[in-house]
Amino acid sequence: MSKEKKDMLPVSREQVEVEGVYTDELGREEYLHKGEEFPADLVHGTVEWKLTELAQIKHAEGQTSPEFDPEED
Repeated sequence: MSKEKKDMLPVSREQVEVEGVYTDELGREEYLHKGEEFPADLVHGTVEWKLTELAQIKHAEGQTSPEFDPEED
């Protein structure tokens, strides 16, 4: 058996655990929120989804937390 990590991708109707942009095996992209269900395809039914971009969480004022700002020289 290979030492390559074999993780299973989430499939339709499973609950989203990480908010962000997901792409299904057919190439369709969706922005999904934590707690939603992965949508099924109307033709193919259950499909796998892969996280392609994490959500960027910002404060209500539209600024990132100061601890994540790069240090100035």
